[in-house]
Amino acid sequence: MHILIALIIGATAGLLGALCGVGGGIVMVPAFTAALGMEHKNAIATSLAIIVITAIVATLNNARPQSAAQIDWPIVAIAASAAALASWYGTDLMHQLRSPILNKIFAITLITFGIKMLITK
Repeated sequence: MHILIALIIGATAGLLGALCGVGGGIVMVPAFTAALGMEHKNAIATSLAIIVITAIVATLNNARPQSAAQIDWPIVAIAASAAALASWYGTDLMHQLRSPILNKIFAITLITFGIKMLITK
């Protein structure tokens, strides 16, 4: 049953990631904790490992000649450098925080960006 649930979670995260540009963590972290009973930290780490693969696949698809204009490569270089550095330290911080604190940070982030998206054009 865990395999079927993991397949459904993965397919949902991949589809929403490709359609909306959301990191699969928006789908996977809550789903892994609720449906598979993972601890929050394990769900985060598992989600990030999966996102590596989905990001590569989506990037390859978006980089095809008919889609190449969609990717702003100079911004990729700049933002990816900053994101890589910040994620190294963010992972260390995640290991230090308790799961309830991580849950609150995650929820506040989702709510904040969700409200912003609803009220702006």
